[in-house]
Amino acid sequence: MTFELFVARRYLTARRKQAFISVITTISAAGIAIGVAALVIAIALITGFQGDVQDKILGATSHVMVSDLGGQGLAGYEGLAERIRSLPGVESASPVVYGTVLITGVGESSGALVKGLDFDKERPGAPWLRNLEAGTVPEAGGAREGLLLGRELSLRIGAQVGDVVDVVTASSTLSPLGPLPKRKRFQVAGIFSTGLYEFDNSTALAAIGVAQRLFGLEGRASYIQVKLADIFAAPAVGERIKAVLPAAVYITTWMELNKSLFSALKLEKTIMFLTITLIVIVAALNIIATLILMVMEKTRDIGTLMAMGATPRMVNRIFFFQGALIGVIGTALGTALGLGWCVLANTFELIKIPVDIYQISHVPFRTRPRDLALIVGVTLLISLVSTLFPARRAARIDPVVALKYE
Repeated sequence: MTFELFVARRYLTARRKQAFISVITTISAAGIAIGVAALVIAIALITGFQGDVQDKILGATSHVMVSDLGGQGLAGYEGLAERIRSLPGVESASPVVYGTVLITGVGESSGALVKGLDFDKERPGAPWLRNLEAGTVPEAGGAREGLLLGRELSLRIGAQVGDVVDVVTASSTLSPLGPLPKRKRFQVAGIFSTGLYEFDNSTALAAIGVAQRLFGLEGRASYIQVKLADIFAAPAVGERIKAVLPAAVYITTWMELNKSLFSALKLEKTIMFLTITLIVIVAALNIIATLILMVMEKTRDIGTLMAMGATPRMVNRIFFFQGALIGVIGTALGTALGLGWCVLANTFELIKIPVDIYQISHVPFRTRPRDLALIVGVTLLISLVSTLFPARRAARIDPVVALKYE
């Protein structure tokens, strides 16, 4: 331990004649700790919320969507999907057929979106499809075509596994009475839950061949959904896909589909960081006040040290280290409190929120090492900067004046 650090530590721990200064020192460290804890919790909240919503959205939808500009569906989609799968960064590419329907269960009717999927290709990348809440994935060869219902949709229309539901599409069939809506009965094969309320509340899934016949899209797909190894590489992969496919296709990334949501979350995270950083700055003002009072209290001690050979630089370092110790202790305590709260809140799901509004049942807290390093770094920087003025003032004390009346 250096001489300067030793003296700085002694000044902080001495209690005999400076009870008031000790109280201010404690308040300074506590202020830093509260500011850091608030920053850690707030940033972890925004990061966790964004990450959870992002995982749920992307778990149920595509990272890149390849569709037809004309709106007639993609012909030869298997060949197009094969070209996409050969590109680097692409994990899977599978066709999707979809359309809006009116679905009637035991209880009531509801509008819904029926999506036709290739279940064999979708299952490896969709945990919610591998682990259904009830039932099984529809298989060919049954007495009736099978349908998977989202959990919230099944509750709303009162349909469970084994029940028969009536599906009416917007497309029509010609009859002696004129055009009539196309109607088909399905048996509920299973119930799924992605955790994304909007998806579970409005979506039913069928085998792609069944959906093609239902919507009159035999031999075509509404779009090809592409899953990527790195979701943030979507724009670059989208450009590569555009280069190998015909000009008549349209590429949409998940960032474009959810741009407003994630832009709002990013802006909120930045504003919250800047706002709560003001708490740390206010707490750092206490460090300045503490050190100034300490300099006034220790004027004669400083004169004695300088008379014994201590240089102004050494005195400067003593008070710099003193303020730095307050900042380090406050930062360490605040980080521990913030991380402890995050662990506690995640373990017991302390903060419940409406799932129909926020898509998740409770507030998740997720701390990234980069965010934590930024918080600690900014706090220590503010703490160290706040020591410069008092330390420089202490170094300028004239030992002759300080010891004049001793």
